[in-house]
Amino acid sequence: MPRDRLYRIAVLAGHNALLRRRDPAHLISYIVMPMVLMLVFETMMGDTTQAVTGLLVMFSTLAMADVATATLTERVWHTWNRVRTAGAGVTELLIGKSLPVFAVLALQQAVLLGYGVLAIGMRPSGGWLLAPAVAAWCFALLGVGTAVGAVVRGHGELTALCNVGALSVSALGGALVPLAMLPPWAQDVAPISPGYWATTMLQAAVRGDAGGTLRPAAVLTGLGLAAGAFACHRLRKGWGRSVTA
Repeated sequence: MPRDRLYRIAVLAGHNALLRRRDPAHLISYIVMPMVLMLVFETMMGDTTQAVTGLLVMFSTLAMADVATATLTERVWHTWNRVRTAGAGVTELLIGKSLPVFAVLALQQAVLLGYGVLAIGMRPSGGWLLAPAVAAWCFALLGVGTAVGAVVRGHGELTALCNVGALSVSALGGALVPLAMLPPWAQDVAPISPGYWATTMLQAAVRGDAGGTLRPAAVLTGLGLAAGAFACHRLRKGWGRSVTA
């Protein structure tokens, strides 16, 4: 029944929110580090929008490791099937785990955007567009992070993949430096990077460009749906179970 499903999701979300509150170190570091770097990048580039949105994209991508950890931990602890016996389906489990992480990602980005306005001097022309932009980017990170957590075999592999992936996505997507400053080959391959769509979307939202915001938001939402569907299918079929999962 829908009511029973909502109850199970609420219980799972409450439990995972408690785990997040008990270990806020990652959230704090992914907020403080970009704050410091924004001051440096803004001075170097003289572009507040690039400094704020670029570092926001990079450090929110690094925070994707927390999304993957929520799924991987159950596999490493061999508790995934035990949780399934409680009657919750794979989709319910993933939603329950994802809601607190979505809130954490949204909080991180809201704080960094607010800091960008108050401390860095960024002046958004269309502030209302930032809400759907942040939601779309958080949704994409949730989907991809959950898919990564369903594939990797251990925390060491997860850390390496997320760190390398975050830097690659940020660099190729024009998050670290403006896209026009990248070599021609990097500009050609930039659209394959989620960071490209996230950076483009957030900068368009700051300018107040609705069309430039909604198209990348649709691409990122589609990415999140595809990655989430893959994660559900993989976990439902039990693929990737090994001595560590």
